[in-house]
Amino acid sequence: MAELSAVELEVFRHALAGVADEMGVALRRAAYSPNIKERADCSAAVFDPDGDMVAQAEHIPVHLGAMPASVRAALDTYGALSPGQQVCVNDPYLGGTHLPDLTIVAAVGDDDGRLLGYVANRAHHADVGGAAPGSMPANATDIAMEGVRIPPVLIADADGERGDIVRLIAANSRTPAERRGDLRAQFAANHVGGVRLRELASRLGASGLGEAMRAVCDYSDRRVRAATGEIPDGTYHSADVLEIGDGVAIRAAVTVDGDEVTIDFDGSDPQIPVNCNAVFAVTLSSSMFVFRMLTDPGAPPNAGCYRALHVRAPEGTVVNPRFPAPTAAGNVETSQRIVDVLLGAFAQAMPERVPAASQGTMNNLLIGSGGDNPFSYYETLAGGEGGTPWRPGMSAVHTGMTNTQNTPAEAVELDYPLRVWRYDLRPSSGGRGRNPGGDGLVREIEALTDCTLTVQSERRERAPWGIAGGADGTPGRNVIVRSDGSEETLSSKGTWSLRRGERVRVETPGGGGWGRAGG
Repeated sequence: MAELSAVELEVFRHALAGVADEMGVALRRAAYSPNIKERADCSAAVFDPDGDMVAQAEHIPVHLGAMPASVRAALDTYGALSPGQQVCVNDPYLGGTHLPDLTIVAAVGDDDGRLLGYVANRAHHADVGGAAPGSMPANATDIAMEGVRIPPVLIADADGERGDIVRLIAANSRTPAERRGDLRAQFAANHVGGVRLRELASRLGASGLGEAMRAVCDYSDRRVRAATGEIPDGTYHSADVLEIGDGVAIRAAVTVDGDEVTIDFDGSDPQIPVNCNAVFAVTLSSSMFVFRMLTDPGAPPNAGCYRALHVRAPEGTVVNPRFPAPTAAGNVETSQRIVDVLLGAFAQAMPERVPAASQGTMNNLLIGSGGDNPFSYYETLAGGEGGTPWRPGMSAVHTGMTNTQNTPAEAVELDYPLRVWRYDLRPSSGGRGRNPGGDGLVREIEALTDCTLTVQSERRERAPWGIAGGADGTPGRNVIVRSDGSEETLSSKGTWSLRRGERVRVETPGGGGWGRAGG
């Protein structure tokens, strides 16, 4: 195949991205749980025959940056998969992120059985067992308390899904029918991806498809290196803490050398017996997000984007724990703090490009119960975006490593024994500045049955920081409204009993302001 022209390159990279986009649409339409069909807590990507990512849909950053590790784990376990084979994995120590995120990797072949590549999707399942509904118990001291742990295992072959594996996963959930439905939605997404990839191969040929995949990755590498070369050389240091005890520190040194960047997390605190440990795949994913955001975010997102990035994290730390440390909130909360730390470092090198801190948390809200009428509601709540050098921060949006939507009040009340009392903006919670931070929101939900509440959040004690003279945003707040009307302020993380008629209210943080107000 001759070298792709600029026009052909542009057409092909959008064709690959279209495969991933269509997979995401199929997954949401076929899913059973509101968490996937309403919130879109899922992601999809395309990989070449060597397992390198060549395209992704613009879904969830923490999913997509870590998904190549899941594909690599599948190939390390089974070797090159045969067309029709699919591997499921959620083990954070073998390519996963946290246990609710189930990834399914499928091999795609042409009519002659030649391997064209892989398609993969990751979906957050609302419950995979463990000590509390939602599988993110705040009191977890090891990963066994967080749910069923799935190493890379064949979940489908050329004859279809393996019912024994699907039954095993469903049996470990409080809501088994929902698990079966969501898994089959993931199979459907991979089926769509396989059909579309074969259509591309029918036009280009198997070898031509492979060459075009390599060309797109090389193109991204050239673009990102050109942008990286504009960042001043030097080493830039930054640190921040998680709200656990007296604070758990994350430290990073960012070294820019020509067209390459090295991020070193040496000096970060040791891993903890709390579920805020971020496995290396999550730390890498967070680093990739910031790197792409500050270099050339318009470059096609694929493996080529990150050839110039090198990430180091000492084993046994909160950003690269050893088994069996719990990890459920590391994926959703520690990832956000890593982003803030890296933005703080890059701000020293390129202050004209770095925004103030956004809300810095996903405000994970989990309500559920087992027993005769089990349910598991999970949602991450939006908040304030940090003010940027160009414009004010947006209000009530998902920022950083999350990119989900909300669950409409109607869907919450239809699917769960819950009632939404309040859902609105949190006025004046954004930090003042030349470009002020966006406001957070307020979500208040009543339990219509006795249940268990888990909250995993951050930025309740330490506010999202302003920058360039901008003011900090307002910290968040978690409250239980008891049946007598009294209010109990909750810590940033915990698991509590919620009685029928009681309400939980989450007030999310505002973003920091950028620049001095009136400046």
